[in-house]
Amino acid sequence: MSDAAGPRPGPGSREAAIKISARAFVTTIVIILALMVGAGILTYIVPAGSYTHIIEAGVDRVLPGSFSYSSRPDYPAWRWLTAPGEVLWSPGNVQVITIIILLVLIGGSFTVLDSSGILKVALSLVVDRFKGNKYGLMAAIIFFFMFASSVLGIYEEAAPLVVFIVPLALYLGWDSLTGLGMSLLALGFGFAAATMDPFMITIAQSLSGLPLYSGLWFRAIFFACMFALVFLFVSRHARKVEANPQNSIVRAEDQRLRASIDVAAAVASAEEAAAPRMKRAVRWLGLWLLGAVAFILIATRVPGLSTYAFPIMGLFFVVACNGSAVIAGERGRSLLSCFLMGMKSILPAIVMILMAMSVKIIITKGGILDTILFVASGAIGKAGPYAAVFLAYLLTLALEFFIPSASAKAFLIIPILAPLADLVGLTRQTVVFAFDCGDGFANILYPTNPFLMVCLGLTVVSYPKWFRWTLPLQVVTILVCLAFMAFAVAIKFGPF
Repeated sequence: MSDAAGPRPGPGSREAAIKISARAFVTTIVIILALMVGAGILTYIVPAGSYTHIIEAGVDRVLPGSFSYSSRPDYPAWRWLTAPGEVLWSPGNVQVITIIILLVLIGGSFTVLDSSGILKVALSLVVDRFKGNKYGLMAAIIFFFMFASSVLGIYEEAAPLVVFIVPLALYLGWDSLTGLGMSLLALGFGFAAATMDPFMITIAQSLSGLPLYSGLWFRAIFFACMFALVFLFVSRHARKVEANPQNSIVRAEDQRLRASIDVAAAVASAEEAAAPRMKRAVRWLGLWLLGAVAFILIATRVPGLSTYAFPIMGLFFVVACNGSAVIAGERGRSLLSCFLMGMKSILPAIVMILMAMSVKIIITKGGILDTILFVASGAIGKAGPYAAVFLAYLLTLALEFFIPSASAKAFLIIPILAPLADLVGLTRQTVVFAFDCGDGFANILYPTNPFLMVCLGLTVVSYPKWFRWTLPLQVVTILVCLAFMAFAVAIKFGPF
């Protein structure tokens, strides 16, 4: 990052603000490649089969009781390696392409924002405002992200906001993991602890025949518990890093960023903020980012608009970052050079996303996805209520590995699980809750989830280190989920 108070370096001496290290890239690629090969091997082991699928209003629905085994599709092993390319023209490719467009625009714009010195000025102002209550600010940020995903279903659209929270955490004396915990982790846990999420609760309850938003009291209690758990986990880590930076497992990765974030630079940035041009630049940035947040809120409520959310968010980001840089004094060739450099830096993340998405392609083309669902549903139908809800949770957890989309998974699973619930003495509301738990928390654990790989690609944190850091929290979360599911069975969580 450049020093906002001093002369800015020329374009040739600048670096991309978002830069994936070669080691992190290779490690992640090896992990996903192993998963791709593993998925391919499964297509030779698991018998092929399928349910009858009905397309209604453009939505793929499963017809319960229609499963039948079939001969194995002609899907040769060499196509496992071409699957990442097939993602671009397979069903759902529009979402993938728009995510890539958003990523590229973020990479270019954030580099411009960083190189112009505006990012440092804006962050120093926030730190100066909350320097006496850092952990209160942390709690507010975590609650904002959790509330947004739990109530409004905002998830992938919040990627541009994540890139601001990570450097803010560094400014506050913490590390990149703390920043991701305040944003990415909070988004994932809020999405899992859904209260009124239109993409998870609304669809799952509608497919189950439940009254819309029924059982809200139970989910609100669960949300409160998850908020407390996330805040305790992230704040505990932040205090350890604050006491001794050696406690951070990403300390080496953060060195490049920390080198430009010292006390003198923060003071200089605060002084520079008093300059009229910087005041105008920061004001412009803030207004456009608030506009982006407002757009996200509107997009979740307007049918059809969410389809275009990613590219429009990208445009908001371009105007916010590049406009503020122009106001701060950046011009012509320098601005373009920074933007192109930032776009180039994001290319490794795009490769990781396509590879992660290809695991679903391999399973689907191999014809075994419906077989896995059929076998699992048979086991659920023979179990008692407590075992059945646990198996429904495990089924969702397993399918999340291949199908990250909550709505797509709901249309696949819920029509089969809802009737089974009636047979084994479970309420349908309990099944919906188990589905929520199985779908949401794995979003920020599985490397096959594109949003997780997007956010990690926007930081210096590698997937193995993210997995290592979040695994203890995931273990505790599973125990909490099981306790809530058991309680839901005991009270016959309803109305039915």
